[in-house]
Amino acid sequence: MPQVTARDLVRFLKSQGFEEERQSGSHLTLWHSSRRIAVTVPIHTGADLGRGLAVRILKDAGFSVEDFVRRRER
Repeated sequence: MPQVTARDLVRFLKSQGFEEERQSGSHLTLWHSSRRIAVTVPIHTGADLGRGLAVRILKDAGFSVEDFVRRRER
């Protein structure tokens, strides 16, 4: 898993159909209406997400690291 910022991860999730549902402080919750899945991404400007956390968010959203890397390279 490459280093990733919250901004990159949110951009990827939005491109896959997730929409911003709400934000509470520094945590943004995204919702996918047809799959009925919600994921929360911590938004801390200027800091990368931990690799384990990024992998966990992707997995909870139904994606693998390979999906993220492949679609990010486009």
